[in-house]
Amino acid sequence: MNFTKENIIKYADKLLIGLSDKEAETIFEEFSVIDKNIDQINLIPNIENEEPAFMPYDLYVATLREDIPEESTDVDLILSNTKDKLGREIRVPKVVE
Repeated sequence: MNFTKENIIKYADKLLIGLSDKEAETIFEEFSVIDKNIDQINLIPNIENEEPAFMPYDLYVATLREDIPEESTDVDLILSNTKDKLGREIRVPKVVE
């Protein structure tokens, strides 16, 4: 893709991002480097014969463990390990005003 400083300024304006000339120049230079690096992909032999991979793994295959009911830990036993409790709940310090 051919990037120009003018295109970058135009797209930034559409996104309501005000860019100075220096910022636009910096972004242009960064895009130029990225564009050159992406062009390296085209140098891979027979790349046109490869199908694009959008995800590194199949999203529709899930491995689930068998759902085996287990005995829960007694609440009183858990609460016996804390000093500050309120009924059947552990009291923690308030962190949000």
